[in-house]
Amino acid sequence: MNRVVPGLPLSLGITLFYLCLIVLLPLGALVWQAADVGWERYVAIITGTRTAAAFRLTLTTAALATAFNAVYGLALAWVLVRYEFPGKRLLDALVDVPFALPTAVAGLALSALFVKNGWFGAPLAVLGIEVAYTPLGIACAMAFTSIPFVVRTVQPVLEDLAADVEEAAATLGASDARIFARVIFPAIFPAFLTGASLCFARSLGEFGAIIFIAGNLPLKTEVVSLLTFIRIEEYEYAAAAAIASTLLGLAFLMLFAVNMIQLWQQRRIGTGD
Repeated sequence: MNRVVPGLPLSLGITLFYLCLIVLLPLGALVWQAADVGWERYVAIITGTRTAAAFRLTLTTAALATAFNAVYGLALAWVLVRYEFPGKRLLDALVDVPFALPTAVAGLALSALFVKNGWFGAPLAVLGIEVAYTPLGIACAMAFTSIPFVVRTVQPVLEDLAADVEEAAATLGASDARIFARVIFPAIFPAFLTGASLCFARSLGEFGAIIFIAGNLPLKTEVVSLLTFIRIEEYEYAAAAAIASTLLGLAFLMLFAVNMIQLWQQRRIGTGD
């Protein structure tokens, strides 16, 4: 068979070379820089009051944004796949706007909308809800920039899902809720979990969209990515490397846990449990 791409050795060699150059080399340099800090100083940096508060805020708001996107993204993917309505193509295209829009522009737009005299902020202020310059605003920025991950990972799986299984369950008397819980959701679960994990990872490292709406108050609305940037500006490269490597480690642990859950799910489906 003729192949457009050259043979395996050449193709694999080029792929691995660029992977090492673009991904592994920068990550290796980061880990190497963090290793030079020393264990005692590393612990002191990570457990410092300001750093611990930044990690606590970042993890909490990222989890909140992921939980929202998991529900809303699944619903949006379902609507785009299962229903026909005017403006469907436009809505489908708008899903990718957070990918195309510079995050700084997104942060400025969200800040303008959610300040107390903004379009959204004014009615929310009447209800006593403040978004801008609060952790809730950080969660909104994270949710905005990461929503496409859930939609775009679940949408193709829903499109390829065979309808005959749902029809068989319906003929056996299963309700719509039971069909979704026992037939549809197990089939899309690996993609759903992947999208949610990518959403969480993106939220952990988000910077541009957050700094404009967060207020950036130490111990209150300062996220890890901003604190890392501040340490670099202060020429505290060791502290910046320690903080960034910890965030990297958390992302890797999360992805590893997700892969283990997906493996367990595939084995469970394969054994028919």
